[in-house]
Amino acid sequence: MPRSAAEPGDIAEVFATHWPRLVARLVRDLGDVGLAEDCAAEAFTEASRLWPESGMPDRPAGWLHTVARRRAVDSVRRSARLRQLLPQVLLLTEHQWQDRPAMNPQEVDDHLSLLLGCVHPALSEPARVALTLRIVGGLSTAQIAQAFFVSEATMTRRLTRAKAKIRDAGIPFTRSDRETLQQRLPAVRAVVYSIFTEGHLSTTSPELVRGDLCDEAIWLGELLVQLVPTDPEVAGLLALMLLHDARRAGRVDSSGAPVLLAEQDRSTWDRQMIARALALLEGAHARGRGGPYQYQAAIAALHACSPSFEDTDWRAILALYDVLLSHQPSTVVAVNRAVAVRYVHGPRAGLEILEDLQIAAAGGAVNSAAYHGARAEMLSDLGRWQDSVAAFDAALATASNGSQQRLLRRRRDEVAAPGQ
Repeated sequence: MPRSAAEPGDIAEVFATHWPRLVARLVRDLGDVGLAEDCAAEAFTEASRLWPESGMPDRPAGWLHTVARRRAVDSVRRSARLRQLLPQVLLLTEHQWQDRPAMNPQEVDDHLSLLLGCVHPALSEPARVALTLRIVGGLSTAQIAQAFFVSEATMTRRLTRAKAKIRDAGIPFTRSDRETLQQRLPAVRAVVYSIFTEGHLSTTSPELVRGDLCDEAIWLGELLVQLVPTDPEVAGLLALMLLHDARRAGRVDSSGAPVLLAEQDRSTWDRQMIARALALLEGAHARGRGGPYQYQAAIAALHACSPSFEDTDWRAILALYDVLLSHQPSTVVAVNRAVAVRYVHGPRAGLEILEDLQIAAAGGAVNSAAYHGARAEMLSDLGRWQDSVAAFDAALATASNGSQQRLLRRRRDEVAAPGQ
């Protein structure tokens, strides 16, 4: 019986499911991440050309691996590294992947090796993010360039340099031992969270939320939970991202303008996503090893589970910020803690904390939109209208997101009205 023609959506679904598996398998077989990625891309290009007419094969993953392997043979035959790589390629088993929803232990090792290779200490942080999105996530170079508002040519050069560094430094993409895994897991988590952070509050886009990047980071988080199911901070990271992203629909209005947490319609929040996050967080806490991602997720959970802004348990949030600050001392955490103090002990107490931060900061200044915005709100609470307007001006000067600037400008105008 002839196969029915494959629809574009069918091919896209196969790509989303099998791209990282195919690249991981090829990297393990070939030991060359650049060659593996190129051959995988050629296999999917061939599939998009043939399958709409011939139909999708019964085992698409096996078909893709066979085509990619043939491309590897052709490429290596043309390569100066013939003697080094060709024996490996020709000895590859003809065994093809079975289509299955879960990864087997070998695939788990392959995916983990990809992640750990992408965050090797020899690579810069931007290179780690770009490689993770390209090799593990399967985003095109054009998509990654768009995400970070650079030209495709610029991103191509970055990726090429990163791959050359991997090749020249002999960075392995082989099965990692437990020590390597423990050493690089923090870097993996940080890369995934940096992708999510850019999506949740974009610094490179006029829009407040980059949903594509949030989705990609959550996909990577789900993959990481499957790869390292015993790490509580991995579960905490995924829970944190889910809890924040569950509010996506309520964070902007119909015109795309940001909506303050106090004004958000909580009926728009994704309760299934929140439930999934709470289950992850409960499992993480049960392991008895707390960490910054778990504490941040617990704070987000208190917001997500509160029936209204007025009913928020700010004392519990403040207690969690105290713990988080002891584990992760940073200006960002300190500013967020000051906001919690505002709601527990009043704006004067919160403002004192912010002013102490300003004095203690290197160079005598804390210069971020979050800091100046929080200070502006507390000054407004105290009726210090002119000082509040000046603080909003400082926040506007440091905000890099167009939507965030609109919100700050609206709040500035609201505060300036009584003074007039």
